[in-house]
Amino acid sequence: MRLDKYLKVSRLIKRRPVANEACDAGRIKVNDKVAKASLNVKVGDIIEIGFGDKTVRVEVLSLEETYKKDEARELYKVLS
Repeated sequence: MRLDKYLKVSRLIKRRPVANEACDAGRIKVNDKVAKASLNVKVGDIIEIGFGDKTVRVEVLSLEETYKKDEARELYKVLS
């Protein structure tokens, strides 16, 4: 699954265009490398998202095309 779509489905970022912009700005890393929106995410990947002065690190646990809003947190595990 593409990184931008995963960020939207998992509700880490609410909208896909915003996820694209964050990738283009270099604020998203996958496995410690700056990632493009088109990168294919795999189970076990570590995604690091920079929100201003705050950084969120999550591990990908599952890849689902669609998910209910209440259950979206099951797609990842927060590391820090």
